[in-house]
Amino acid sequence: MSTEEFRNEQQFITDLYARLDDLRDQAEAAVERALRTPGVGGNQGRLERDVLVAEQSGLLAALNAGESGLCFGRLVFQDGRDHHIGRLGIREDDAHRTPLVVDWRAEVARPFYLATGYEPMGLSRRRHISTLGRTVTALHDEVLDLADATRTGHESRDADEVLLASLDAARTGRMHDIVQTIQAEQDAIIRSPHRGVLVVEGGPGTGKTAVALHRAAYLLYAHREQLAKRAVLIVGPNPAFLGYIGNVLPSLGETGVLLATPAELFPGVRATGTDTPRAAAVKGSAAMAEALAAAVRDRQQVPGRGEPLIVPHEDGDLVIDWDMALEARHKARETALPHNLARPYFVFRILDALAEQLADRIGADPYGGPNFLGPDDIALLAKGIAGNPDVYAAIDTLWPALTPRDFLADYLAEPTHLADADDLRAIRRDGGAWTPADVPLLDEAAELLGEDDSAARAAQEAERQKQIQYAQGVLDVSFASRTYEFEDKEEHDKDASEVLSAHDIIDAERFAERHEEADHRTAAERAAADRTWAFGHIIVDEAQELSAMAWRLLMRRSPSRSMTLVGDPAQTGDPAGVGAWERILSPYVQDRWELVRLGVNYRTPAEIMAVAAAVRRADDPDFEPPSSVRSTGVEPWDRTVDDPVKEAADAVATELREEGRIAVIAPPELHPGLIAALPDAAYGRAPDLTRPVVLLDPRQAKGLEFDTVLVVDPEGVVAGAAHGTNDLYVALTRATQRLGIIRSAARR
Repeated sequence: MSTEEFRNEQQFITDLYARLDDLRDQAEAAVERALRTPGVGGNQGRLERDVLVAEQSGLLAALNAGESGLCFGRLVFQDGRDHHIGRLGIREDDAHRTPLVVDWRAEVARPFYLATGYEPMGLSRRRHISTLGRTVTALHDEVLDLADATRTGHESRDADEVLLASLDAARTGRMHDIVQTIQAEQDAIIRSPHRGVLVVEGGPGTGKTAVALHRAAYLLYAHREQLAKRAVLIVGPNPAFLGYIGNVLPSLGETGVLLATPAELFPGVRATGTDTPRAAAVKGSAAMAEALAAAVRDRQQVPGRGEPLIVPHEDGDLVIDWDMALEARHKARETALPHNLARPYFVFRILDALAEQLADRIGADPYGGPNFLGPDDIALLAKGIAGNPDVYAAIDTLWPALTPRDFLADYLAEPTHLADADDLRAIRRDGGAWTPADVPLLDEAAELLGEDDSAARAAQEAERQKQIQYAQGVLDVSFASRTYEFEDKEEHDKDASEVLSAHDIIDAERFAERHEEADHRTAAERAAADRTWAFGHIIVDEAQELSAMAWRLLMRRSPSRSMTLVGDPAQTGDPAGVGAWERILSPYVQDRWELVRLGVNYRTPAEIMAVAAAVRRADDPDFEPPSSVRSTGVEPWDRTVDDPVKEAADAVATELREEGRIAVIAPPELHPGLIAALPDAAYGRAPDLTRPVVLLDPRQAKGLEFDTVLVVDPEGVVAGAAHGTNDLYVALTRATQRLGIIRSAARR
């Protein structure tokens, strides 16, 4: 082993972190100076201050993210080029701004992930640099040019040594990025140029989630101008999963992303209720869209024939009869506007008709001549009628203004327009908390009802145009003189050896939108509060789980249909889950989508995968699982006992002697007993996965991984869900090292 090579890399890492510290100090000082500046000069001065604070704060966040594992590789090319690869692209503080480390997303970094002995891509050698904090702990060299006789003493006997070390490492309760170990098939998906809907299918442990997150980071890098403005939405199956993946993108220097579950996509609603499986399936079905639309039409009424509405008036009662209301409703519906936006058309027709009715009464010529009242007089009568609260009370009974929450609550109290009476009974609910399955229905109701905000939007647009004019002046002055330490993407286009930028150049319109005096939130923060926000890109994990109604919601958030969907139909567990990609996508993009498959299981050892595959083959004899890359030699154990709860507690006590984290996965009905038997275990809606032991149900376990998994009462898992076999398959494939199965003798 060459100690000189080791010393040289350690010196490089030391110098690199010194440069990182310098850049961080500069960014912190810039933020502090800007915050102390009062923002003189009216709106323009405040805008100039705010843009500096926002951009330097973003730069600081990215630099802080680089603290861990800032540099992890080195490429030595046959032509003499030599690049270090890292999380961020950083340059020297010299006249030439010499690259110190290349961003992993840059095109010049691709050989780090793709080069092989058969296709070296111009490389002489590839080095993996392992670090702990700021200290180099190991070097692993792969010789790709066999004609090069140079040897460093750090050559690896196994090209997958770094990957296997990562897979064998103990879990931490948080997903880590894979920038150091991205495999070729994963890299192709991460950098895919496909601009429409890209579907990534793969079984347990194939790295679907990691690929999706790194694709988000890559897209933010390659298309920062567009995506920084519109934001990226990542949808995960449950709060535990979002907590698990929450550190990945920040570790890559990316913070402009909104993470949410489907239940969190209606601003202001916290869905804490629970549906029965039948209710969830009915609410998620496509039939609900037409049922809600019909229910909205039901609220657009007319008086019965011979049962007019009588409105008191000082000049005699006014009458709203069947013919008048029917004609007004017809005109309002002809606009094809949502209910609340069409309501003014209904109101105006009724007011006009009542004004004509009153004019006929008070302006009629008793001798049969023309009405004494002219158009201006009738307009005054209409204005007076419009001020009569009794008139509006009558109109409200015929075409009420509705809110999504009130409308849906009323509908669920007395549901209609579903063909199956059992379905109607399943979803009937009088009050109570909103459930996750209600959220897409609320969104559908909001679309059907609409909100008349035209006046507010006009005022906002006028103010926005003023801000754009101010912003253009600020940009002309400030950006001409400001230089950033991250690499510029356009420079890379000129020279492939240059490194790409983590900084986005913005135009006046985006500048103004992000830094209006009244709203300094990030795009992701504004998107979280705006139901109508159109995201630049949407990534959906466990996409097979979403219902037809949830897909209607998501497609409204992506009018451009720029999406990455990851999942595995074999793991569908939700009773309303659509499952098949064709059924999900055909209503929206027909066949204009691309499917790629991941076939290598990096998580689950072969011994465990064999047990899990047998479960799936009971339903599908032709089922083929993904191929495991490793075998631990540790066989899963399977016990049948009288007291599964006590056995689980004893097994946990034994497993705690090993390094890593333990998950106990059991049907919900066993959780009270297990909580009592495992007082130190984390549990609940969003358990702390960093604790040594966590208690989950199979649905909560989706997308997670643990060193040891104990599956308690597998027969109960299968019996307790619409897709119970799939749920058990999920539970059995969460382990990276050891699996135990505890059965109940009472079920034998």
